[in-house]
Amino acid sequence: MDPATEVFVTHRNLLFTVAYEMLGSAADAEDVLQETWLRWARVDLGTVRDRRAFLVRITTREALTRLRTLRRRKESYVGPWLPEPLLTAPDVAEDVELADSVSMAMMLVLETLAPVERAVFVLREVFDLGYDEIADAVDKTPAAVRQIAHRARNHVAARRPRGDASPAKARDALDAFQRAVQTGDMQGLLDVLAPNVVLLTDGGGVARAAMAPVVGADQVTLVLGRLVTAASLRTVQVNGNPALIVRLEGEADSVLTVRIDDGLVTGLYAVCNPEKLARIGLETTVSRCPKELR
Repeated sequence: MDPATEVFVTHRNLLFTVAYEMLGSAADAEDVLQETWLRWARVDLGTVRDRRAFLVRITTREALTRLRTLRRRKESYVGPWLPEPLLTAPDVAEDVELADSVSMAMMLVLETLAPVERAVFVLREVFDLGYDEIADAVDKTPAAVRQIAHRARNHVAARRPRGDASPAKARDALDAFQRAVQTGDMQGLLDVLAPNVVLLTDGGGVARAAMAPVVGADQVTLVLGRLVTAASLRTVQVNGNPALIVRLEGEADSVLTVRIDDGLVTGLYAVCNPEKLARIGLETTVSRCPKELR
């Protein structure tokens, strides 16, 4: 392996995670990594003092460019938009900070940040990069980056999930849901739902999905009952937390994740858009877990 390739492979998982947390799309993150590699392959390594920082800078800039395009695309998106679910290894859940940062609930919080704010928050709060290094990546002064980081931190703190969001709690909620579906006992599901629970279903105008948030335990139970009729359910690790893959006739129909606050489910996220399920459907079919986010 030549030196440029070896360095890139060494840091690939980090670069993928940076891109994914900025974009909310594994497919777009892979495209960003491809662009990063093409730029990196043309670099004279003898001129690079910190190769990891250099790669992070390229990835961040490419992700920022793509993020601005994605934001315009999302303005015309049909129905609620949710991040592309990402199959993750079980050991990710042991890294509480990383698991929290890629959870569906947290990714939706990151969506409310401006592009540069999102980049600064991810690089600083998730990966603990220095202000000078971040400044190089986003073309700002270190002083400006400190201000952006402070503003982004406050913004996220006001919106991030609160309460007990442990994997164990999420698994209990999903187990209750699975039992309710398999036995027809929807009261078991109601018992773990908060009264004001919100369900978001992302069909992208392609798959059948609610066009607006579904609010309230009774309404959410009705919708979920229809969603999984005649379906098979499988528990997997998605975005650092337990999740359910809903399959119809052997094909991935949706991925369901939950948000837990104070022991109750306050948010459910069902990704039904086939474009967002292609990657995870293939990986679960061939029983292969990607190395990203390890």
